[in-house]
Amino acid sequence: MIQFPNCKINLGLSIIAKRADGYHELETVFYPIGLSDALEILPADSLTLTQSGIAVPGDPEQNLCLKAYHLLKKDFPQLPPVQIHLHKNIPMGAGLGGGSSDGSFALMLLNKQFSLGLNDIQLLDYASQLGSDCPFFVYNKACHAKGRGEILTPIDLDLSNYQFVLVHPGKHISTAWAFQQLTPNTKSESIQSIIDKPIGEWKDCLINDFESPVFKAAPTLSDIKDQLYHLGAIYASMSGSGSSLFGIFPKNHFEHAPSISHAERIDLV
Repeated sequence: MIQFPNCKINLGLSIIAKRADGYHELETVFYPIGLSDALEILPADSLTLTQSGIAVPGDPEQNLCLKAYHLLKKDFPQLPPVQIHLHKNIPMGAGLGGGSSDGSFALMLLNKQFSLGLNDIQLLDYASQLGSDCPFFVYNKACHAKGRGEILTPIDLDLSNYQFVLVHPGKHISTAWAFQQLTPNTKSESIQSIIDKPIGEWKDCLINDFESPVFKAAPTLSDIKDQLYHLGAIYASMSGSGSSLFGIFPKNHFEHAPSISHAERIDLV
């Protein structure tokens, strides 16, 4: 059985307070984007994970697809060994949630393929154990997020009449470093209220707090955002703690990916 785990972008990202548990209280809107990986899970004689596409560094045992399997195996000992193949197309460490999506889709795929009978509330609980961004991909629709990003409320936001340009500059931004650069503070206007405004008004008020320190450390990212607006974006921003940026354009604004300097990769969605 094959699924195609998609990525997300952040529409605004406010870091509001440092929590007693060491995490940060935040506010954002997650929005799903069509750029996706491919995930196949098949019954097998032993548990294995193979990968293709973009190389995934680090210990394969830390892959969220395997972690999803082990998480379910604890509660469903009848879950058989599987062969997992993951084809990576979503850039990693880019603020697009590709790894989180892979883990959540693995949960949903295992649940469906082996008739575990988990409902969405139960899947959300398992996903929250995998990572803060993972529950969003169970909903996989526009959501207002609070807490660490795991307190989700689906919202009525449809951007299907627009075209997205995703730009990956090939730079790695440490999330831990990015958080250290910020001074959490309560904003005068919530992201939820800004999102309710016409998209043409987002440019001056829908802010990602990480942009200021990241752009200071990597000015080429600021240049990319400027280029997106120069190309006609209605709204442009960095996603998450970076380093990917996106522009929202009128529908069919581009037939082919535009030329953007400092970009390692550009995807039209």
